[in-house]
Amino acid sequence: MSLQTSSYDYTLPSDLIATHPSSPRESAKLLVYNSTTKKITHTIFSNIQEFIPKDSAIIFNDTKVIKARLFGKKESGGKLELLINRPLNATTINIFIRGRVKPNTIIYFDENLTCKVLILNEDGSRDVEFYQDNKLLRFEDLIPILNSIGHIPLPPYINREDNKEDETEYQSVWAKNEGAVAAPTASLHFSDQLFSEVQENYKTAFVTLHVGAGTFKPVEAEIITDHPMHSEYYDISDQALKILQSDQKLLAVGTTSTRTIEYYARVKSSSGEANLFLHPQNTPKRVDYLLTNFHLPKSTLLMLVASFIGVEETHRIYEEAIKKEYKFFSYGDAMLII
Repeated sequence: MSLQTSSYDYTLPSDLIATHPSSPRESAKLLVYNSTTKKITHTIFSNIQEFIPKDSAIIFNDTKVIKARLFGKKESGGKLELLINRPLNATTINIFIRGRVKPNTIIYFDENLTCKVLILNEDGSRDVEFYQDNKLLRFEDLIPILNSIGHIPLPPYINREDNKEDETEYQSVWAKNEGAVAAPTASLHFSDQLFSEVQENYKTAFVTLHVGAGTFKPVEAEIITDHPMHSEYYDISDQALKILQSDQKLLAVGTTSTRTIEYYARVKSSSGEANLFLHPQNTPKRVDYLLTNFHLPKSTLLMLVASFIGVEETHRIYEEAIKKEYKFFSYGDAMLII
């Protein structure tokens, strides 16, 4: 049953989808699951250090969300919405477009920014190049322009326009390396003060994984192993590498840190493209404990949670969280598996 996509479905009341962040950040609810005793404890996030095993090292993802959502128009005047997914090389960028385009279509934006469609891909994405004043842009040159005219790419289930608050709240307090189009959401519960305390009390280190739009892609295949897993750029710091190569117990903050660590555990490369799909038939080799949010039905992220604790226990926890009215998804509450 653990390979059947239907095994990862559940019904969530719509009022439990978080549409705004917790304020303050650490006031979010925290469900703690002990995988040895199978005990569930309900608390709030500010108490997390009472539950993280003292001998753990903690790995964070320091990616930074870019303003990846753009509104433009074709020469005909037809309006289009773009979501930048990821750079493929220095100047070619993979995007998703809401609206019809053909190869060689030019899309116009503010600040003399244009985009030329190169290729239409089978997965619905498009490969494009961006120009400003007719000069071909490298990805790193595009980011400041996006920061000026783009929008924070809130997930579709939040179902509202982004606002000024999202510019800071849909970002971890330690966000550093620009390139993600979705936040590593388990990180959003840490305030500056709580993060400083954790750094004082535990050995910590950073990896970078630029979260792509593929993280929201539902599994449509009947058997989960038939799902084409998206890939994302990652890089592991020297400090994190030392910890990963040790025998110290590890807490991964978020599914993104988990995928990075586990990809390294399999290929032993400290940077590149990670496309690891964790599920109950492909379980963690290096990560011991997981901090995460509550995920969409039939998503690869829910399957990742089940890779730690199995499908049945995952459903039991989610049923309990729904009963206790936890908030779900990106701006929702958190779960710690120890």
